[in-house]
Amino acid sequence: MEPTIEQLQSFYRMSVRISNLLRPINLVRMDERTKRIVMLVGETIEIEIYPNGEVFTK
Repeated sequence: MEPTIEQLQSFYRMSVRISNLLRPINLVRMDERTKRIVMLVGETIEIEIYPNGEVFTK
């Protein structure tokens, strides 16, 4: 399964923002069931990127 163009664009934007804050990205996975990209930032921030590029932060 490949991420969509919209997901890749959102992933890039989020990665740059996180890097500017000097926060570590500890995990990046593609959830094949939900087709979402999941990022774990530091030990507590979880980010999900939907196939349409929408970003949800927990």
